[in-house]
Amino acid sequence: MSALFSTASGADVRVRFCPSPTGTPHVGLIRTALFNWAFARHHGGKLIFRIEDTDASRDSEESYLQLLDALRWLKIDWDEGIDVGGPHEPYRQSQRSEIYQGIIEKLKESGHLYESFATGEEIEARNIANGRDPKQGYDNFERDLTEEQRAAYRAEGRQPALRLRVPDHDLGFHDLVRGDILFPAGSFTDFVVVRPNGIPLYTFVNPVDDALMGITHVLRGEDLLSSTPRQIALYSALIEIGVTDAIPQFGHLPFVMGEGNKKLSKRDPESNLFHHRDRGFIPEGLLNYLALLGWSLSHDRDVFTIDEMVAAFDVTQVNPNPARFDQKKAESINGDHIRMLEPHDFAERLLPYLTDLVNSGEDRVMLSKAAPLVQERMQLLGEARGLLAFLFTADDAIEYDANAMPGDEGAAVLAASIEALTALGTWTHEPIEAALRAALIDGMGLKPRNAFGALRTAISGRRISPPLFESMELLGKQSTLARLQRLAARL
Repeated sequence: MSALFSTASGADVRVRFCPSPTGTPHVGLIRTALFNWAFARHHGGKLIFRIEDTDASRDSEESYLQLLDALRWLKIDWDEGIDVGGPHEPYRQSQRSEIYQGIIEKLKESGHLYESFATGEEIEARNIANGRDPKQGYDNFERDLTEEQRAAYRAEGRQPALRLRVPDHDLGFHDLVRGDILFPAGSFTDFVVVRPNGIPLYTFVNPVDDALMGITHVLRGEDLLSSTPRQIALYSALIEIGVTDAIPQFGHLPFVMGEGNKKLSKRDPESNLFHHRDRGFIPEGLLNYLALLGWSLSHDRDVFTIDEMVAAFDVTQVNPNPARFDQKKAESINGDHIRMLEPHDFAERLLPYLTDLVNSGEDRVMLSKAAPLVQERMQLLGEARGLLAFLFTADDAIEYDANAMPGDEGAAVLAASIEALTALGTWTHEPIEAALRAALIDGMGLKPRNAFGALRTAISGRRISPPLFESMELLGKQSTLARLQRLAARL
């Protein structure tokens, strides 16, 4: 690797996350934020968060606020940037125009930028006239226009774009994920960095911000790999005029794929970070799964904490091959993290999914007692409503799922159960279970799966519920009997 590339390590590491605020946060974008954050935290360096908001037609304040919401929900924090401040303010591209103009003037004075008046049609006609493919692009012919030629173009009313004079030699770099990459001399030509209206392009402002903010490592999506030689060319010019003294190291992260091995697009529901939050992913589970989209803690372990990830994260171990978003695996890992929560914490996290059901202090007590019964069974917090709503529903308001209605023996099962439970003195789950087993399994000769289905339907209205006897204990004797009698009357 050239001596021009950064050799920063430890606390000198500076990485950045610089999204454009367009649309809802995409899981691939957040995976990029996570890897940059983990890299900075692993090395004891800094993460800089800035916003690239110069495309007024696509950028929105709503999207900007969603980005902040997403990062804060996931507890991905940053050391400099938006809402935090730092020595390189402002951190929104739209507020840095004067800074860019100053750099543009320096690069013009040094000869690294030159005026280009040619239109697309003229460039294509020139290629045809010279026997080249008309789509080959610009051939650098305006590098040495005389002042008279430039004045003549201006007299025609033309406004020039500014192009960067690209080095006439090979441009190579060592990609932290993909290894050595070489772009031979001539593989791209002088490119526009400032539009004729004076507004600089992304290909200019992105590396300039990186240079001014001292970014040492750029970890970004592989869709940006093709722009890297242009950035290196611009960096070389910035070094020559004294804006910076090193080119950052680059690492290009793999695509995130969806179904059918197609790149996960913004139209795919699973690409939407908030879709996962709404369904009941917890930050710990989702971050764990996003980390697996290209990286792993070890070959035989998929479930780990964020602290374990930070301790072990090495960007050179990221797999360059595309990573597929597997919804079932994501949910399974989320379930593992739900089971790692303290019971009280778990119960608190269920509240947003039960807002219209848990309204009083008495309801909160019921939830704290019921939560441990479902914590082992849930993969998503959004499942809480289906599993727990019956505990917060009036006895005469239970609705029965069609697929949960008992068969022919249902009436007899309910009658025997009502008789056994009415006579029961101590109302805890162990004697409840003993009384029902004696009445239904020993007394009626039923198999357990046939014995308790009708009771589950009577209690919850569903085929699947929290443990039956513990649920009866929570409901109390009066409520349990009322529910059994209500279903019995319908059969």
